[in-house]
Amino acid sequence: MAMPLFDTASTMDASTALPLGVSVPRPDSPGAENAAQSRANVAVYAPGVASLEIAYKAPGGEWRLKSLPNVTHGVHHGIVEGFPHGSRYGFRATSKEESLPLSVPTLDLDDHGSQPLLLDPYGRAVDQREGFLTSVRMASDFDWGSDQRPRLHWRNTIIYEAHVRGQSMLHPDVPEELRGTYAGMAHPAIIEHLKSLGITSVQLLPIHFHLDEQHLQNLGLTNYWGYNTAAFFAPHPGYATPAAQEAGPQAVQDEFKQMVKLLHAAGLEVILDVVYNHTAEGGPDGPTLSFRGLGEEYYYRTDGHGRYVDTTGCGNSLNFGEPRVVQLVLDSLRYWVDEFHIDGFRFDLAVTLCRNAANEFDPRHPFLVAIAADPVLSDVKLIAEPWDVGYGGWQTGRFPGGWVDWNDHFRDAVRSFWVADRAAIEAGGQGGSVAKLADALSGSARLFEGSGRSRLASVNLITAHDGFTLSDLVSYDRKHNEANGEQNRDGHGDNRSYNHGFEGRTEDEGILAQRAQSRRNLMVTLMISLGVPMITAGDELARSQQGNNNAYCQDNPLAWLDWTRTPESHEMLRSTKRYIRLRKEFLATQPHDFPVREDQSYLHWFDESGQPMSMERWNDPQHRVLQHLLGSDEGTLTGLLVVNGSNSDVKITLPQITSEEGPQHRMFELRLTTSPLHELRQGTRVASGESDLIQANSINIYRT
Repeated sequence: MAMPLFDTASTMDASTALPLGVSVPRPDSPGAENAAQSRANVAVYAPGVASLEIAYKAPGGEWRLKSLPNVTHGVHHGIVEGFPHGSRYGFRATSKEESLPLSVPTLDLDDHGSQPLLLDPYGRAVDQREGFLTSVRMASDFDWGSDQRPRLHWRNTIIYEAHVRGQSMLHPDVPEELRGTYAGMAHPAIIEHLKSLGITSVQLLPIHFHLDEQHLQNLGLTNYWGYNTAAFFAPHPGYATPAAQEAGPQAVQDEFKQMVKLLHAAGLEVILDVVYNHTAEGGPDGPTLSFRGLGEEYYYRTDGHGRYVDTTGCGNSLNFGEPRVVQLVLDSLRYWVDEFHIDGFRFDLAVTLCRNAANEFDPRHPFLVAIAADPVLSDVKLIAEPWDVGYGGWQTGRFPGGWVDWNDHFRDAVRSFWVADRAAIEAGGQGGSVAKLADALSGSARLFEGSGRSRLASVNLITAHDGFTLSDLVSYDRKHNEANGEQNRDGHGDNRSYNHGFEGRTEDEGILAQRAQSRRNLMVTLMISLGVPMITAGDELARSQQGNNNAYCQDNPLAWLDWTRTPESHEMLRSTKRYIRLRKEFLATQPHDFPVREDQSYLHWFDESGQPMSMERWNDPQHRVLQHLLGSDEGTLTGLLVVNGSNSDVKITLPQITSEEGPQHRMFELRLTTSPLHELRQGTRVASGESDLIQANSINIYRT
């Protein structure tokens, strides 16, 4: 073999400590005119090592090794020659304590044996060959044409949470070579489905480069969801087409960008689910890939004894008390907006990102302040998963202005009223009152008003990737996660689900009809509530995971969308489209500010007799009928929502509408009912003060 070239001289050069990562040298540095082709400024924050070398290999060349001669405030940096775009590279560190190479993954550098290498925290791509990882220097050339971010107002946003791979793997109209890929996600068949459904924003499960945990590899499984990031600037190559993967990292990156461009052309936003709370290095016994070898006590949160503080349940937590970690995340976010035209982010376990030196959540944390002051990041959608597994980890409603929160209060209230309460009532017990449901319908004021935000700060959801699908929520009393290899110990136990009399699949038409009605109740409640709705991909098709409520490791048809049209899926898709259309019609000018007076929230709530709700009625679990007038910011009355959460049909009196001039005669037209009588009753007209019938366990919506 040819001998690799070594440059271990420590002579100072004209490199700079910023920007971090690989960049073009500054214009006044020697030889800058050749920078784009062969020279690079390399800078790595590695305060935990005595010295740092870069091993790199230009396309068609040999491996070289060079010391980064300069150290500025923990940043090792140097000018590297013969390092064009497409070059693979990694870092070799020498520890401060032992002055010996750290024990990390190794690369055979020809006659000089194995050299330990670490990924660049700012690496734009990761090359994975025979289990060995290297970073790749990337170009940013791409023809975006006239691409523009849709910039949709939160008021008009309907989120669709999807997995790049699972969305198209089984779609019959997507060519086989495109299924499960970025290109498949943007295929006309998928875009047509999304557009006809009526959603506005696609929220993709993690697409950053991630790795499979060792215990999953031992079980022959993979981390399908991808919440195990190893590189925050690199798209996951496994979601690219085989042709792009074969062509290399640049083709993978371009395929991702083309996906964004096509979704934008269809008017759809692209939101990324990002995992900055921990890394794939896991706990102290996990692999050393990058951060641990560069300075684990700086990159990860530790206690006074050097032990990892884990608020994520994944073995480590990134240290957001370290300015360089905050900078890393901000730079990563900005890169995805600038380079990939991303419209927003959903932050996994966001509380971990906002814990102060005392490990407590701080709504004025420097990370949050920096985003609010950043002209790029403050202009995109910011969604918090407002909890983690640490002490004081539940913070729904406490994130600052500019953010919206996943609302688990909404999820639990709606599930309880329509599913768990129904199970209790049919078993001879009783359910809850309508109070929590009414609060969820009207924007969860108790949670969000205190933060100074509006009703639009609530991302309303009933299901998500984590947990039962909508169909399984009404088909199973308990989780069935045996396929995950953990003896069914994993996954949530508090599902608030109900199988309607039989566990799992059944051919009983009566049970199937009850389940379908419960699905409709859940979906229409989501769509008619104030706030921002989020649908989980496949819920519109009555998708089942056979009772698995933690399918994170199931990269197979169990977790992929089943596009087979059955009577059940066809009915749910048609209903979901109808509910989204009604939302856009009724809530196009939805009120988003909270009432000025505390008692104003009761002015438009009525009982079954058309009388204003009393406190006794609000808190009575026997009283499960509610009428709610829907209005706009301008005070215009748009419709009437009637809820019957009891097991009996109920005769209602539509409320009288009054104004300063006195009682007003209003005619209400029934636009939908979630009961099986929709086709028969649609269009029925009832005047205010007159009576109508609402079937058991159903919703009526009238237009005025």
